[in-house]
Amino acid sequence: MATKLNRFEKARILGARALQLSLGARPKVKITDSIDPIDIAKKELEEDVLPLEVKHPEE
Repeated sequence: MATKLNRFEKARILGARALQLSLGARPKVKITDSIDPIDIAKKELEEDVLPLEVKHPEE
């Protein structure tokens, strides 16, 4: 992600992606140990491969 996410944006993105994963979406990262959707979403965020983006209003 190009910009730093605040804690609210991060929670929203992780929750949305975890929901997608729990409903059958394919993970964008290699799953090694944990199959928990939240853990997978966190790993996707860390590796910057989330298929979601946050748009900030221009100031």
